[in-house]
Amino acid sequence: MDVDKIAETVGPSESGEGLPFAPQDWPNPGDKWKWKVGNRKSASGFWIDRYLSPPDRIQKAHSRSQRFASRPAVINFLKKEFPGTDVDAFFASFSWKVPCTRCASASPVNAGNDSSDMHPVQLLANEHAGSESTFGDNDCKAGNKMCSLRVQPRTNSLEAMACDICCTESGFCRDCCCILCCKTIDWEYGGYSFVKCEARVKGNYICGHIAHVNCALRSYMAGTVGGSIGLDVEYYCRRCDNKTNLISHVERFLETCQSVDSRDGIEKILNLGLCILRGSQQTSAKNLLNHIELVLTKLKSGIYVEDIWKVDDDSRRFSAGPLDVLSNQVSLDFIAGSEPSHELDDTRGRGAQTPVYITSDHHIASLKFENEIDRALESLRKSQEEEYKVAEQKLYGHKDLLLGLYQKLDMERSELAKHTASPAGNDSDALLANVLSRVEQIKREVIKLRHMVEIANGFGRTPKAILKEHFGLPIED
Repeated sequence: MDVDKIAETVGPSESGEGLPFAPQDWPNPGDKWKWKVGNRKSASGFWIDRYLSPPDRIQKAHSRSQRFASRPAVINFLKKEFPGTDVDAFFASFSWKVPCTRCASASPVNAGNDSSDMHPVQLLANEHAGSESTFGDNDCKAGNKMCSLRVQPRTNSLEAMACDICCTESGFCRDCCCILCCKTIDWEYGGYSFVKCEARVKGNYICGHIAHVNCALRSYMAGTVGGSIGLDVEYYCRRCDNKTNLISHVERFLETCQSVDSRDGIEKILNLGLCILRGSQQTSAKNLLNHIELVLTKLKSGIYVEDIWKVDDDSRRFSAGPLDVLSNQVSLDFIAGSEPSHELDDTRGRGAQTPVYITSDHHIASLKFENEIDRALESLRKSQEEEYKVAEQKLYGHKDLLLGLYQKLDMERSELAKHTASPAGNDSDALLANVLSRVEQIKREVIKLRHMVEIANGFGRTPKAILKEHFGLPIED
């Protein structure tokens, strides 16, 4: 698209469909893609957060709403749904960058001075892609004296990729600013509170962007998250759409935690670990979770800090009852009403599609699950007791029936013997028929009892016909 023809600017959180900011008549005539922007404004006059959604016709073919927050996400969708698509031609058909209006509600993130008087359309035409910061390796654009460029060695020998989105901001430093909230990170306790994306992108380059774990958890971009994003103790980088396993991250800050002397510091670190690990079914994650819960229980019980990490003591006494920590608010400051500054996925506002374990307080959810499990087990115990009573009543009732039949058989046999010995025993044939009939009845009832004792295998393994006929239980097909 000819950028000179773009003459409109867009306000914060605005949306629309079709040109100039979304494809139109693609892949079929009449198809209009939808676009939406956030409320973070770049120094160069464009919206940092912009989203693209397929036409309604394509949306209906998917069980979940499709919405993309980055070019890589769109490219992956095109490759999957429309193999062979000319991606360059697709993006050339519209403007990915959306110029923003000058308004107080959308103030730039540390805007610079050079381009404040230029119209966003002029900037779009003059800007060249792939531009990287002109600051040297020893200069932090955010003015952070504790920037990792100075105090931390490189954890990956590969260079970070060129970034023409967030890294063009005059006050944003990729090495020490969170990509989600734009605030600087803290290296306290070895930097446990942030994660760096070291996924390889564009050949021998890494992404290199950093995010607070707290911000990622709030945004459903870390931990275990269901739905289309599908995270399992992972961090999802919004810049490159790659995932990072967080189990090793938790293991690292647990090692650091063992050298911390402050109880508050240890509890703060371990509570973050709980939030990262909860909900996962991975064995390694469960083991780490159990270890953290045990350490927290010891910490709450008043044991000396240097002793809470020992594993040679009898830890079973700490496992009884729910953890005290589960009843307290974790130290992630999930304050009601506070939201991250960036836009979230559509699924944020639809509680019915949000996994139940994605809540503002995972500990409350854990207690809820434990209560539900306790109620289920109690109901199971009661139902099994009721089933036992039914079986006991029916089996002993059938035994009493057989006992009565045997008693009647003895009486009828005695009556037959008297008439057989008497010269005038004209009723002998009738009495003999009664005895034979009683014997057959007893045989049938004995066979029924043999069937009924199959209940010893449990109601679930007993044939439905037996349960229905002999125990009077309603059985649905």
